[in-house]
Amino acid sequence: MENNFLGEFILRSLAEDLGDGDHSSLACIPAEKKGKAKLLIKENGVIAGIRVAKELFSTIDKNLKFDLILEDGTNVVPGDIAFYLSGHQQSILKSERLVLNIMQRMSGIATSTHEYVTQLNGLKTIILDTRKTTPGFRFLEKEAVRIGGGMNHRMGLFDMIMLKDNHIDYAGGIAKAIHKTREYLMKNKLNLKVEIEARSLDDVRTILSTGGVDRIMLDNFSIEETLMAVKEISGRYETESSGGINLLTIRAYAECGVDFISVGALTHHIKSLDMSLKAV
Repeated sequence: MENNFLGEFILRSLAEDLGDGDHSSLACIPAEKKGKAKLLIKENGVIAGIRVAKELFSTIDKNLKFDLILEDGTNVVPGDIAFYLSGHQQSILKSERLVLNIMQRMSGIATSTHEYVTQLNGLKTIILDTRKTTPGFRFLEKEAVRIGGGMNHRMGLFDMIMLKDNHIDYAGGIAKAIHKTREYLMKNKLNLKVEIEARSLDDVRTILSTGGVDRIMLDNFSIEETLMAVKEISGRYETESSGGINLLTIRAYAECGVDFISVGALTHHIKSLDMSLKAV
């Protein structure tokens, strides 16, 4: 499925950028003129988007030669060269901005994810992303999270049941939300994991007495409340901490014993990694 998404994404992105032609290049670069370029890294981080760049170049011009130097997931420093590209200059120029837009954002996400993962060295807790993503770009943002060492929470609304505060309130409470969900899954013969959000320790206790879930999300709990909740849950269900957790606090939450910590900032509050595609 992701390959289909990627191909369609590249075609849409090219249509958006090229319109009826790259007139800047067409105006001053002869069609037959060939050249070479390199992707130059200008900042410390984790590189991501190499496979996407290769596919994009092939879509623009199958005769472009792509010489790989660095793989996705490599730690990079200023001055590193990720790959060389050679072929028609017009094709290189057509691809320049789009490749940089994709790789800079993906690399920024991979770099940030790696920073969070590093904070949890020696602990069992896994870093998750969320659905706080860029529409149309989610599958690549989530790929970047994986490259950075994190795990994807879910791709969308279709591959996991997630009962959040509004679902619970609309359904008439925790117990009703869970019971209705189990009935829905049985009726439709669906095998989906069920996660439910707890907003307080009382919510945790209600969920425990109701049962029927796979994971409990401890939303906006303090570190002390998280520790108490993990003790009460006592391994009966997976646990996930979420809500405002950052690099300064994440290890303390993980040390409470939660299985997962989801961090929306991985994909919605990102500084792109600086790089450029330079003529050689």
